[in-house]
Amino acid sequence: MNIFEHLIEALSSLMSNKLRSGLTILGIVIGVAAVISMLAIGNGTQASITNSIDSMGTNLLFISAGAQPTAGKASSTQVTNPQLLTMADASAILTSGVAPDVNAVAETVSTRGNVVYQSNTTDTSIMGVSANYADLRNLAVAEGAMISDADVSSNASVAVIGSQVASTLFGSTSGVTGETIRILGQPFKVIGVLTSKGGSSLGSQDNMILVPISTAMTRLSQYRRQANAVDQIIVQATSSKTVTAASQEVSALLMSRHKVTTADFTIMNQQDMLSTASSITGTLTMFLGGVGGISLLVGGIGIMNIMLVSVTERTREIGLRKALGARKSDIRIQFLLESAVLSLTGGIVGVMVAWGIADLIAKIAASSSASINPVITMNSVLLATLFSAAVGLFFGFYPSNRAANLEPVEALRSE
Repeated sequence: MNIFEHLIEALSSLMSNKLRSGLTILGIVIGVAAVISMLAIGNGTQASITNSIDSMGTNLLFISAGAQPTAGKASSTQVTNPQLLTMADASAILTSGVAPDVNAVAETVSTRGNVVYQSNTTDTSIMGVSANYADLRNLAVAEGAMISDADVSSNASVAVIGSQVASTLFGSTSGVTGETIRILGQPFKVIGVLTSKGGSSLGSQDNMILVPISTAMTRLSQYRRQANAVDQIIVQATSSKTVTAASQEVSALLMSRHKVTTADFTIMNQQDMLSTASSITGTLTMFLGGVGGISLLVGGIGIMNIMLVSVTERTREIGLRKALGARKSDIRIQFLLESAVLSLTGGIVGVMVAWGIADLIAKIAASSSASINPVITMNSVLLATLFSAAVGLFFGFYPSNRAANLEPVEALRSE
């Protein structure tokens, strides 16, 4: 018999037990769909984080208080009582003249809290920012105006709100400028609505409120602490090529100002953030793919189980075929083809199911303003499909070999 005849024989055998074959295929479908959809979620999360970091620009440094632990160094080398970053530190970076590769600086303080408009309320991120923060972070307003130097210098009670905040409080993202909202119990006038950027794995820029940093420090109780202390200083290098030089200049300046020999602050750039994020999401993707792979292995065990049952049920048929001249290889090929057809069919259907799952997840995420947008790659499709075929052949080998090694006489005697 040629391979085509073997295939026809395998299909005929599988079709004679449609329900059993269908349930076996279902196990592979679930496994393949799980592998592809899990990998898609991991890839989508990684893409979301990468896009979010890239949208900040390629020449930014983010400085925060507290030294980042260094692998391989004793804890005694770490600063135990780091100094806070201050407005004076930020001013010195820009005006001292020792950081020529720095183009601009912005300071921020941040917290979370309740924001109220009439009977509507929301819990959101509240950031006190300097006037040039929006330029450094590539933010724009869809309506109204951004916080200005005049707002900062006059401690103005004004706010620029994200589109999600506007929708929650006002039911609309337009026509809301001029309205008064209460932030942590204090009245603020809405002067602008940020252009929607969607959510990201680093937090949604649509779900935040910007107020002048001076106002945040004087009117919002969460910020009443050491005078002029800030949570973060954002530094813009003159270009993407001078980021490293700017980082070294800023580090030397702050260590001199804080009178320390070991940095009591952390400086991160986009590449650092991308490396950290890629490491985390890569691990997450491998974990999710492993979970899906377990489902696929369970489906493979189901194939072996069904094929062993099939061998037992068809013992007399196998004996008759061998008595009529069928070779061991003919019997082995037929049962291997049956398991391969089951696994490949399940793989193909599983790919289609995975597309549906990915689309469903994307719609659910979009409706809840989440950042997950599953990305199905050709590599994941090929990996899952080929793996399913390999699973079918691997788990089909033992039953096919057992069938091929049956003795004709003993097989014919079987009831």
